[in-house]
Amino acid sequence: MTWSSYGTYLIFVVLVVLAPGPDTMVTLKNALAGGTRGGLLAIFGIGVGNLVQGTAVALGLGTLIVRSQPVFFALRWAGVLYLCYLGFQALRGAWRGNYHKLDEFASRATGFRRWREGFLSNITNPKVLALYLSVLPQFLEPGRSTPGDALLLAYTVVVLGTVWLLVLMALVHRVRVWLQRRRVRRSLDAVTGTALIGFGVALATEG
Repeated sequence: MTWSSYGTYLIFVVLVVLAPGPDTMVTLKNALAGGTRGGLLAIFGIGVGNLVQGTAVALGLGTLIVRSQPVFFALRWAGVLYLCYLGFQALRGAWRGNYHKLDEFASRATGFRRWREGFLSNITNPKVLALYLSVLPQFLEPGRSTPGDALLLAYTVVVLGTVWLLVLMALVHRVRVWLQRRRVRRSLDAVTGTALIGFGVALATEG
């Protein structure tokens, strides 16, 4: 793998990372409900999930998972159900609009719960695994590339993805006072919930 091909890969990864997806919505959800700590824990969970999937693909385990239809099917539907569950939670919050009670409940939420939401939203999303499997081989040379090269490409996604989510959370923190307005927050919860359910439905209907 040359520096030229790695540079091309970096450009591609940046474009993929910037595209809104379930990880973005889960980060926003937790940053709004749990503040900086909640957002950081969710991002950490997402990063661990991404790390696990990237390592699995780089070491050849990802191919085995995809080829095992029962495992891939179970992973896919676990992702569908979990994204829809998170989406309905956000929509319920938007519908009720009683953020005083919700914030009291959120303040009692454990750090593990925030981390778990991030981790599960990523690890149960087989599209992340499919992305690694479809992209990494294009930047590796058969017979010449090493597992270290594959791990470098996989961990590049993890690092850039984490950096982007941290930037996003910092932006949310800067305008947090405005975002905490009841009307604005209800709108954001409605958008976030609809998007999460939409991602779940899209995952369910893919062939």
